[in-house]
Amino acid sequence: MKTQKPIILLASKSPRRRQLLSELGFEFEVVEQNIDETFPEDLSKEDVPAHLAQKKAASVQHHLTNDKIILASDTIVLMNNSIYHKPKDYTDAVNILKELSGNVHEVITGVCLLGTNKEVTFSVHSKVHFSVLTNDEIDFYINNFKPYDKAGAYAIQEWIGLAKIKKIEGSYNNIVGLPTQRVYEELMLF
Repeated sequence: MKTQKPIILLASKSPRRRQLLSELGFEFEVVEQNIDETFPEDLSKEDVPAHLAQKKAASVQHHLTNDKIILASDTIVLMNNSIYHKPKDYTDAVNILKELSGNVHEVITGVCLLGTNKEVTFSVHSKVHFSVLTNDEIDFYINNFKPYDKAGAYAIQEWIGLAKIKKIEGSYNNIVGLPTQRVYEELMLF
């Protein structure tokens, strides 16, 4: 295994991904990407995050050099074969949280690592078991934590994770937005 960590070009606007990558000890530069997040209608919903991660990596490929690796990622919340995106507004956030309330959903993060001679793309799945949320709890959470930039209208590291998530199966950091253990292992093999 390598002892020197590669320099990462992080194709993500997410402050959570930046924090997790920094805590892993990697040097990184954020490269702006702005893609159309549509996907083919016949694509399996479980494959959407990896597909979008590849699109993000390809959109910043012109920044790639021999000593750097692009890391692009996308996270979705999936329940009953429906994808729950970032909420458009307060009403959308309320509706999403009402649907997730008392149910189990899946958080899937797709990751694309792109070097000059190698590409690795994978997805990591985690299950989240929500307790029932009252209307007052949903209102409190949205008004105090403004989850408009979060898939599924919540962040596990905030109040909702402390008070209303009964159980998770899989990687906690995957639910935050980056499956750090798998990312670390794959980067060290580059």
